[in-house]
Amino acid sequence: MIFNQKEDGSCDIVFSEKEIEIILKHKKLCLTPEFLKHFSNNLIKIVIEFDKKFDENTKNLSTTKDINITGTQPKKND
Repeated sequence: MIFNQKEDGSCDIVFSEKEIEIILKHKKLCLTPEFLKHFSNNLIKIVIEFDKKFDENTKNLSTTKDINITGTQPKKND
């Protein structure tokens, strides 16, 4: 998977064909310890970069376990 952040602070997560196949078949991705370590290392870097592009309102958002977070469909030009 690749994280592509846009200038407005939003981000697309792009899955490989193999990842899509696995998700369609199993409804999940299983992360090995090695994969998870690399993923978490990259995620920390990504989180720092994401925060730089967020506007002040987005930077100040708080997340609790009660908040329902859902993704959206890509726009036609994405």
